[in-house]
Order: sequence, then C-alpha cells, then structure tokens
Amino acid sequence: MDSDAEGATDLPMDVVPDDREGTPRAAAQDTLTAGGLMARGDRKRLLADLRANAIPALVTAVLFVALFNRPMRLLASDWWNNPEAGHGLLLAPLAVWLIWRGGVRAGASPNVRLGLLIMVGAVLVRYASGLAAELYTMKVSVAMALAGLTVFAYGFRQLLAWWLPFTIFWLSIPLPELVTSTLALPLQFRASEMGAAMLSWREIPVLLNGNVIHLPGGHQLFVAEACSGLRSLTALLSLGVLLGGMTLASAPGRLLLIVAAIPIAIVINGIRVFLTGFLVFFVSPELGEGFMHTTEGWLMFLIAFVLLGGVAWMVSQMEGFVSRRRSAHA
Repeated sequence: MDSDAEGATDLPMDVVPDDREGTPRAAAQDTLTAGGLMARGDRKRLLADLRANAIPALVTAVLFVALFNRPMRLLASDWWNNPEAGHGLLLAPLAVWLIWRGGVRAGASPNVRLGLLIMVGAVLVRYASGLAAELYTMKVSVAMALAGLTVFAYGFRQLLAWWLPFTIFWLSIPLPELVTSTLALPLQFRASEMGAAMLSWREIPVLLNGNVIHLPGGHQLFVAEACSGLRSLTALLSLGVLLGGMTLASAPGRLLLIVAAIPIAIVINGIRVFLTGFLVFFVSPELGEGFMHTTEGWLMFLIAFVLLGGVAWMVSQMEGFVSRRRSAHA
C-alpha cells in the first residue's frame, strides 16, 4: 500500500454500492426520479452496450421489424397522411431524443423474465389485434414491445425512469376513428356555441343551427369536424405532458398542467370561430377558407401554447414556493 493511502478503509474488490433493483438505495433513487424532473443517467452506456452486444442487438432489431412491420408502417402512414396524427412526426423523434438525453440510470440491471413476459404479451396483442382488424391496439403493441425490450435490458425501474419518452410515444399513436368521431361532435357544437355567443356580443345578428352559424348577407359558417379543435386539443395535451415532464417536479403539478390544456384548447378554438365569422362578415368571405383560414389556426394554436407555457411557469413558481416553505420548516 502507498504511504499516501494510509488510513483509508480497504473494501473487498467485490463489495460495491448496491444499486440493484429491490434494494433501499435503488428505491431512494427511483423516488427522486419520480418526484422530480426526469433524471439524467449514463448516455455512454447505451452506446457501450450496443457495441458490446452488436450481434444480439442486430438480431433483435431484425426480429422486431419482422414481427412489428405492419403496425410500424401503419404508424408512419398515419403520421404522414392523417392531419389528426401529424404531431407524431415530432413526438416520435422527440421520444428518441429524450431517451438519449436521459441515459441509463445508475445501477440499472436486466430483468429478463419480466421483459420476456412483456414482449410475448406484445406479440400476442399484435397478432390478435391483426386478426380482429383492431388497428389502434396493433399500433400500441409497438410501444409494449419497446417497453419489454427496455425491461429486458435494463430493468423495470429504467422503464419508470423513461416514463416521459414512452408517454410521448404513446400520445403519438392516433386514437381510433370511433373515439375521434365521438369526441369531435360535442367539440364542434361547443365551438359553434362559443363563436355564435361572441359574435352576438359584438352585436352581429347570427342564427345558430347545430354547428352552422348563419350570418347576415346569406353567409354561412360551417364548423366542420376538422375545425372541432380536437387536433389542437391532442397536440396541446402532448405539449402539456412534455412541458410538465421537463419543467415541473411534482405529479400534482404535471396533472394540473395537463388538465389546464383542455379548457385552453376549447376556449381558443371558440375564439377562432368568432374571429373567422367576424372577418367573413366585416372583411371578406374569402378569409373563412384556404390559406388565411389555415394561418389563423396556426396563430391561435401558438397563442394556446404561450398560455400553456404561462400556466407551466405559474405552477413551477408554486412548486418552488412550497419547496421553500418545507425547507424553512424542516
């Protein structure tokens, strides 16, 4: 032993801090991760594991593509062709980046049995949904399989540590047509009612018939399913989850932000209907369709996002205040 190491306590070479799943140290780390922002782990371990297990990783990737080729193609087609699911083009790559940013948690260890169980379940769901022609469940099986691979390689607690990217990826999967149709109709009526009420408040005589607003001069404002606000609502909910996961530290704060996204989206869409009717009546009917109508929708969504960001800031300030109070009374 060197002289400058005298007095140090020697430990056996096989005694290391126990970060394995199920130990008190691991449980404490998971509590910190769940209660705060998504903790950053070791990014280099991802690449190191891929290099060290290049052949098994390649075989796994080939089998994954072979088993889940159809649901992955359906997802890509939805993201590219379905306006209601276009946010998936942003969310799916963002989920990959969040996994890279988060890295692998310290002490992560494989859970082979549970991982295999989840993957077998994903394969069964994929082919059962294919036989039943249930496309939404088939697409969800891709997320299930990825979760199973995560548990297989790094354990269940790593899946919990990556809750944000997995939630973001799940939100990128478009809802079934039956669900969207059921949600869109009441949203259409609500937007029509709010738009008509605001137009009446501005002393513009209107007649509301379902989701059709009749304006003076023979003009009609039809609030179609595409204008129901469902598209902006789903996108805003996804942004709420993302903002909450990256800027807020508590589960109640994140839930409050997600809930706040719903009235913000509904009110903003009602204002959009009002502005469209206002411009059609006072300026030109051409402003109610085409490029100007689409641009107006993007501008209103930007305003909704700014409002949601403001709510996130206020909730973060509340969390900071509560944290300081607790520290002062500790």
